[in-house]
Amino acid sequence: MHVFYTPDIQTNAELPEEEAQHCVRVLRLTAGDEITLTDGKGNFYRAEISAATNKRCLVNIKETIHQEPLWQGHLHIAMAPTKNMDRNEWLAEKATEIGFDELTFLNCRFSERKVIKTERIEKILVSAIKQSLKARLPRLNEMTDFNSFIEKDFSGQKFIAHCYEGEKPLLKDVLKKGEDTLVLIGPEGDFSEEEVKKAIEKGFIPISLGKSRLRTETAALVACHTMNM
Repeated sequence: MHVFYTPDIQTNAELPEEEAQHCVRVLRLTAGDEITLTDGKGNFYRAEISAATNKRCLVNIKETIHQEPLWQGHLHIAMAPTKNMDRNEWLAEKATEIGFDELTFLNCRFSERKVIKTERIEKILVSAIKQSLKARLPRLNEMTDFNSFIEKDFSGQKFIAHCYEGEKPLLKDVLKKGEDTLVLIGPEGDFSEEEVKKAIEKGFIPISLGKSRLRTETAALVACHTMNM
């Protein structure tokens, strides 16, 4: 099945240029061929190519197929990006395949990467929803200062995963099914003690992701999988 991302398909029956080139020049599809589209907003579309050139691909919509949410609640991961950009991209791809709703990159005290360009990650998210047949594109936010982020309103469960000593329940044991959920994941050097304290004061519950010491991107993926389960 060939799936193409067409966010404006309800008002414009044409594939975006990059998707059109892949459809026509790479896959060599032409007028009369049937393809599947997604708007990233919860819908798939069964469509037929009506006209195709090297840079343009027009379609006729044959059927709209609404995809019900595959998980309950709004799942939000907020993590400090790793120094190695490949690991951030890996996390974005794999978390999308599993399923979540929103990703925010945090600028923390011990962050080794203070700037992140989201254009490449946005493309990875799009590719991942097409590959995993999901009709909803996760929201990707620009990097946000940790202190500013924890001040924002969030009507749901809020957790912070850290490695400091102390009794912390496993995330799987305190999650409430169906509720919106936000999990904070720290940088390779962990959150600072002050950041953990501030988060707790703002209503975040300290949690553990297991007995192993996990890399940042692995911890984020474990949190994503746990929220889905």
